[in-house]
Amino acid sequence: VKLVESGGGSVQVGGSLRLSCAASGYPAYSKCIAWFRQIPGKEGEGIAVIGIDGRTLYADSVKGRSTIPQDSDQSTATLQMNSLRPEDPGIYYCAARLAVSCATLDSIVFKNWGQGTQVTVSS
Repeated sequence: VKLVESGGGSVQVGGSLRLSCAASGYPAYSKCIAWFRQIPGKEGEGIAVIGIDGRTLYADSVKGRSTIPQDSDQSTATLQMNSLRPEDPGIYYCAARLAVSCATLDSIVFKNWGQGTQVTVSS
């Protein structure tokens, strides 16, 4: 199992961000790929997840300004986040697990993690 993240970097307030997570080594029938973030001074937060059926779940903090389009080969989860805010910078992690239902952003159930990518937001 391998998770490779790409994207991140510096974004201006109000700008957009695109983070991709390529997951390999998983069977095709069921997996969840999620994005978490660690903001300095705050607890880690699950912000978005997508299942093999394309269903998504978003945290309130990013809902309405984030999407994960379903990838055609179902092995990549790309998080598109718009209207970046001053409170969004941190380290963003990709995580994955085998499951039929992906309706949770609880980090404890995710067994495989990427190395993280830094996101900064400038005014």
